[in-house]
Amino acid sequence: MGTAAQMLAEARKSIGMSGRPNTITREYAGRHGDEFLRASWCDMAVTYWARRSGNAGAVLPAGDRAYTVWHAEDFQKAGRWHSGTTAEVNAAKPGDIVFFDWGATNSMDAIDHVGVIEKALGGGRVQTIEGNTSDACKRRVRDSAVIAGYGRPAYDGSNWTEDMVKKLPQVAKGATGEHVESVQALLQARSHPEVSLTGRFDDTTEKAVKAVQKWGGVTADGVVGQKTWPILLRVH
Repeated sequence: MGTAAQMLAEARKSIGMSGRPNTITREYAGRHGDEFLRASWCDMAVTYWARRSGNAGAVLPAGDRAYTVWHAEDFQKAGRWHSGTTAEVNAAKPGDIVFFDWGATNSMDAIDHVGVIEKALGGGRVQTIEGNTSDACKRRVRDSAVIAGYGRPAYDGSNWTEDMVKKLPQVAKGATGEHVESVQALLQARSHPEVSLTGRFDDTTEKAVKAVQKWGGVTADGVVGQKTWPILLRVH
């Protein structure tokens, strides 16, 4: 497990990067498909910094993220979400992952953008490092008016995965919904590009689950439960 300092050190290396495709979008597209080469890359940047700094397990509890809303929901499900009020923003720490809503509604569904907090400035303001801000990686100063909230990664090595797994249901072939989408996203992150994010637990999903179960040394029954979730959530 890495540290917040390592996460920020990696983010600083990207400052000045601009345009797309770039190093970050190419790396993400190499795992998830060419459609990401020219896509919005703010959350791809957070994913890149987390993986490069040894913090994937802390920053990406459900695997790689390019879509900010899903990433924010990951923190909420893990009980590590803080709202974007001035008081909460004043309590932010370096390394926290901050999500923005330019419409100032503080609604998770309206999140537009994401970055990593480099410094808390007080008065509801933070200094950040953000990818895809004016199509570049830059430092910014933001205030609580546009901050929807922030997630606090488990840099301390606490049992985030264990706590999260306790809240997750058992899903198997025939199931539908957001938890199936999470399984499919995790399978994609574990080198199963044949799996699509359909939200339907189909034959392809079941086959990939069984392959991961065999790799993880648990019964390959195709059912994602308390023994399989930790294998899917583990990041190497």
